[in-house]
Amino acid sequence: MDLKHIIWDWNGTLLNDRWLCVESINKSLKKRNLPLINEEQYLDIFCFPVEDYYKKLGFDFEREPFTITGSEFIENYNSRFHEPDLQEGVIDVLENVHAMGITQSILSAGKQEYVNDWIKYHQLEMYFINVLGIDNHYASGKTVIGKNWVLEMEYDPEEVLMVGDTIHDHEVAQTLGVECVLVAIGHTSLARLQSTGANVLNDLLEFKEYLQELLPVNTSIST
Repeated sequence: MDLKHIIWDWNGTLLNDRWLCVESINKSLKKRNLPLINEEQYLDIFCFPVEDYYKKLGFDFEREPFTITGSEFIENYNSRFHEPDLQEGVIDVLENVHAMGITQSILSAGKQEYVNDWIKYHQLEMYFINVLGIDNHYASGKTVIGKNWVLEMEYDPEEVLMVGDTIHDHEVAQTLGVECVLVAIGHTSLARLQSTGANVLNDLLEFKEYLQELLPVNTSIST
C-alpha cells in the first residue's frame, strides 16, 4: 500500500471514553428502571445506528422517542466532557505518522463543535489537515461526510487508510473505498471486530508496528 493519508475515528479510537459512555447510559437506564450494563456487555451490544443499540438496552421508542433518550445521554456525557483521556500511545503514533510525511484527518460521528473542542483541548491541531464531525447529536451522517472528504482530498482512495474501533467504521471505509484497520480499544469487542474480516489490532502500539510493515525499506519510524 502506498500510504499517503490516514483518516482517524475519534471516540474510542483516539479518545478513551468507553467508561464514560457506559456511566452516561446507565444514568438513563436507572431513571427508567431498566437493567444497568457493564463495560463487557457494552462491548458486545454497542452498534450503529445507535437507535438499534438503545433498543437492545430496553428503551421503548413507542413510549418515548429516541430524540429524548438520545439527548439525555448527550447531556449526561457532556457534564463530564473533558474527563476522558487520550488512548495510550496516541501522541506517539500521531507524531510518528506526521514525521513520516503522511497527512492525517479526523472523521467522527461526534458533533462537529464537540470534536473541534476535543482536538483543541488535547492540543492536537498540528496533526490534522481536516477535522470532520456531524451536524447532529445522534451519530448519523458519518458516511456522507466521509464520502465528500475522500472526493475532496488530493489522494486516491487506495492511498488512504481509515482507522477505527467499531464495525460501523469498517462499513464506512468500505463505502469510501479505502483500506481499514480496526483497533480493539474502544467501543466494540475484539471478536465482533474480527467478524468483519478487517485487519484488527489490539492497541495503538500494534498499529505502529503495522505501519512499519507498510513503509518502504528506506523509511523508518522512531521507537
